[in-house]
Amino acid sequence: MREDMTAGRSKGMSRDELLALPVAVDLDTGNRSLGLGRSKGYELAKRGEYPCKVLRLGNAYRVVTADLLELLGPAA
Repeated sequence: MREDMTAGRSKGMSRDELLALPVAVDLDTGNRSLGLGRSKGYELAKRGEYPCKVLRLGNAYRVVTADLLELLGPAA
């Protein structure tokens, strides 16, 4: 995990962490990889404005990892 801490919480994810993700991740993991706060991430997902593809499975949101990596580009 990265060591940049803001108010006791990690910010973002390292390249190795991103590449080790499964096919789809929970919204909290997607938020962390994009540097979004929990409230903002859920707000964007509910409005259909999340920056990459999000699947709604019952009450849970899942972020498609391939879309997340494409959004973050080669630096990811």
